[in-house]
Amino acid sequence: MYSRYNEGWIEVITGCMFAGKTEEFMRRINRLQYAKRKVLVFKPKVDIRYDAKKVVSHKGVSITAIVIDDPMQILKHVDKEIEAVAIDEVQFFKPSIIEVIKTLANQNKQVIVAGLDQDFRGEPFPVTKELLALAEFVTKLDAVCVKCGKAATRTQRIINGREARYDDEIILIGAQEQYEARCRSHHRVLTNNQNR
Repeated sequence: MYSRYNEGWIEVITGCMFAGKTEEFMRRINRLQYAKRKVLVFKPKVDIRYDAKKVVSHKGVSITAIVIDDPMQILKHVDKEIEAVAIDEVQFFKPSIIEVIKTLANQNKQVIVAGLDQDFRGEPFPVTKELLALAEFVTKLDAVCVKCGKAATRTQRIINGREARYDDEIILIGAQEQYEARCRSHHRVLTNNQNR
């Protein structure tokens, strides 16, 4: 892939939870490091599920990252020696992350981002949606539906043993204790007057 473009570009790794996005993200970082490319890895401050200072997959594999709150902080860390920038959980950042990513790509940096494409309601995350349109390369991964074993493309939120309601808060950081991978048929979002 590296020989196809000499200038910078944007790569997006996306899909539902438990699809292996973080593992694929780390695989690409490891390949760049093996090729002796200078890479910086960033993660949002809000994501403290497994470790406050590392990107960690659900299987426990990790890589050290720079923790940031404001996307503009990325530009302060990246100098002309950096060849690639990797950003995990991109959906958690403010919309200004899009301009930061475009700026980096225009500075001939390879930018790799990983993040959810849809929220628990099955609606696109605005940041991810825009990046999918801007990216040169997109990898969309699926998981396995916990109900039927088919390809899962949705993230099901579970709260106190029930499926989430449509008006529940969009951002709720969690892992297997609060989320499941589901196919289109088994993904459910309740309205306020519905019970399980």
